[in-house]
Amino acid sequence: MNTTILDSAKPLDQSLVTYTHVIYALHALAVVIGLTSAATIVGTFVWSVPSIIAVVMNYARRSDARGTILESHFTWQIRTFWFTVLWAVIISAISFPLVLLLGLGILTFWLGFGVLGIWVLYRVLRGWLALRDARPMYV
Repeated sequence: MNTTILDSAKPLDQSLVTYTHVIYALHALAVVIGLTSAATIVGTFVWSVPSIIAVVMNYARRSDARGTILESHFTWQIRTFWFTVLWAVIISAISFPLVLLLGLGILTFWLGFGVLGIWVLYRVLRGWLALRDARPMYV
């Protein structure tokens, strides 16, 4: 945990706390869409309008969160999005050539995206619960 964020914490702006909850809600909506549709969690998390809006919101108010526990949440949310993009590209790059080998790529694709989807769900839930309890995220 970054103690400098906690040691120099300035008072929390409650509207920014609400704003951060909205960002988690948008990411959670993308996860729910992925769970309840033919799409994957990863696909909806990266390419759905709710998640894209959430990431834009993160960047738009990131400077306002500096020096508060919300800074760690903004970093957590942004990293969750971009690491999901990175791992989705890696999984796809490995899986697509393997499709030529007796369909092995289909297995690696779905297995990889399944594990990545669970990781995304974990990150959204863990972050949102920490925010609810007014705890910073480790980053």
